Amino acid sequence: MWDLAVVGGGPAGAAAALRAVQVRPGARVLLLDKDDFPRDKACGDGIAAHAREELATLGLPDLLDDYRPVRRLSVVSPGGARVEATIARANHVVPRKVFDARLVDAARERGVEVRRHRVRTLETRDEDVLLDGRVAARAVVAADGANSVTRRLIGVAPHAERHVAIAVRGYADVPEDDDTQFIAMQSDGWPAYAWSFPVGDGTANIGFGMLLPNLRATGRPGREVLHGRLAELLPGLSARDLRAHHLPLSNGRPVPGAGRVLLAGDAAGLINPLTGEGIFYAVLSGRLAAEAALQAPGDPLPVYRRALRAALGRHLRTTDALAYAARSPSFLDAAVTTAAHRPDVFDLLVEIGLGSGTVPPSVAAAVGLRWLTRRAG
Repeated sequence: MWDLAVVGGGPAGAAAALRAVQVRPGARVLLLDKDDFPRDKACGDGIAAHAREELATLGLPDLLDDYRPVRRLSVVSPGGARVEATIARANHVVPRKVFDARLVDAARERGVEVRRHRVRTLETRDEDVLLDGRVAARAVVAADGANSVTRRLIGVAPHAERHVAIAVRGYADVPEDDDTQFIAMQSDGWPAYAWSFPVGDGTANIGFGMLLPNLRATGRPGREVLHGRLAELLPGLSARDLRAHHLPLSNGRPVPGAGRVLLAGDAAGLINPLTGEGIFYAVLSGRLAAEAALQAPGDPLPVYRRALRAALGRHLRTTDALAYAARSPSFLDAAVTTAAHRPDVFDLLVEIGLGSGTVPPSVAAAVGLRWLTRRAG
């Protein structure tokens, strides 16, 4: 009998496993993943300061110290407005092949048993959860990604297609002194944007993403659209190792699980609908799920739901409302223009896009006024 079984070894799952043995040393924790580590994972590779704070909470404050901080951010809006500034707290760009493996290794070193295993069946019983007829655990954290099998097995509906994005990610050579994360939005098929995030070793993670329904509406092959628009928006960069992936975007009301099974990270649809950022949400939700599972193994879901609401409730409602407003490209034009003139608005956009920020009424009024003025003009 395991105290906790975790399905999925990405940031959410590894964080859950790490937190479980941190909170209760000696706890029997099993981490299952269908792949061996290290393994590649299509992602933007950006790790914001908010995620690093979560790593510090897990006892891993130095995990990224050998990667150079990225201190500047440049954003171009759909209409061509631009802001570039130094962010208040530096980000890091660490390939998931490295980041995920480090987290799994840390979990293993702290007593978590790590196995390569693909979960196919799940049975909830009176006192435990049975995986594949042979792994019994008092509670389960399901962190098996955007296409979560566990989510389906517990009867939680898949994400509505209107809340699913698709992106293609690759790597390109850039100057070694490039220290600016760059985002270029595109009005055609909006919301859609390309990015270039320098790793610090002469390469950058580059990619392009858009909503899945908008991609289907083009009537063209996905590869042709995604690769073509990436080349169009980042014309000076030659991409390699291109891989596509789906992103289940948050709609402000995440489904946290069912019974003794708690959903975390992408499996819970915890991806920022404005930026596609998911690492912070993943590590945070994995930690909170593990705490709930150990605190109330017989009925962890209410505890987890309250913890998620306390940590992210107002923020998720904010991103949901802003994602609705951002259906109009001119809203993003107004927000970026305002941020170019007001450092406090720039910092707030970073907090909302990469962390758990919310919008004060004064800032909402400033952006709204500029938006209305542009529309009237």
